Amino acid sequence: MEILVILLTIIGLSLFEIITSIDNAVINAEVLSGMSKKARRWFLTFGFFFAVFVVRGVLPFLIIWIANPSISPLSLLSLGGGSAARDAIEHSAPILLIAGGVFLLFLFFHWLFIEPKHYGIRGEKFFHAQGAWFFAIVSILLTVIVWFALGKGAMLAFGAVVGSTGFFLIHGFRQFAQQQEERLLSTKNNISDLSKLAYLEVLDTTFSIDGVIGAFAFTFAVPLILLGNGLGAIVLRQLTISNIERIKRYKYLKNGAMYSIFFLGSIMILDSFGFHIPAYLSPIITFGTVGYFFYLSRQNLAKEEIRG
Repeated sequence: MEILVILLTIIGLSLFEIITSIDNAVINAEVLSGMSKKARRWFLTFGFFFAVFVVRGVLPFLIIWIANPSISPLSLLSLGGGSAARDAIEHSAPILLIAGGVFLLFLFFHWLFIEPKHYGIRGEKFFHAQGAWFFAIVSILLTVIVWFALGKGAMLAFGAVVGSTGFFLIHGFRQFAQQQEERLLSTKNNISDLSKLAYLEVLDTTFSIDGVIGAFAFTFAVPLILLGNGLGAIVLRQLTISNIERIKRYKYLKNGAMYSIFFLGSIMILDSFGFHIPAYLSPIITFGTVGYFFYLSRQNLAKEEIRG
């Protein structure tokens, strides 16, 4: 790999990890504010180790290794990996890409049609008002993708179905975890700090799935995924304990995250069907999308300060 592409990939992964986990950082900060100093310190040290190395490191490794069980673990942990490892990953890549792409597209449409949001661009309010169409849209989308995938092979079509199944499984766990937030934030609860820490780790894991799956739009090199997502997680932990209130005022950052997810999901599906996607395209699209919505947030913040 060229050094410039590697740097773009790492920075792109870090930015994507940060932007897709801001909601998680906000919840973490709110829950941590009601915990003891010892529990907060544990979350920011040992909890950080779990979040980076176990979730953002082991998880992508396991996904790639399960798809390529014949590859030695050491090969996956090196940038080169040898020709046999590269050939095996290239062979399984379309299945992983289409599964990840379907997962990300479902995630985007769920946000667009159902989730509450600040309307950043024209059309979002209209789609949000049509929430009942979410299941129809994703069902039709999956049918179309599977139809074309069958022309390439049964395993590719199976990958698309796995992606949709993964979305509903993760969404169910995440929805349950978010429902527990009110109990944890209530001043009347008798929940121990240990239980709160366990909740935060579960919630962090469910939120990190987006970043891990989206990482495959950038690269299949496990060391780069670990480094990029790890750097993003470090920045996110710092935001959790320092400037989270400031970050919350940039109200359109979530929009930037979701449109990045849409573009990366589309890239992964196109790539799975054999379209040539340059390695630098995913980082550049992520920079541009997040940068645009950061700009919108800055404009909105300036207007609020003038009115205030």
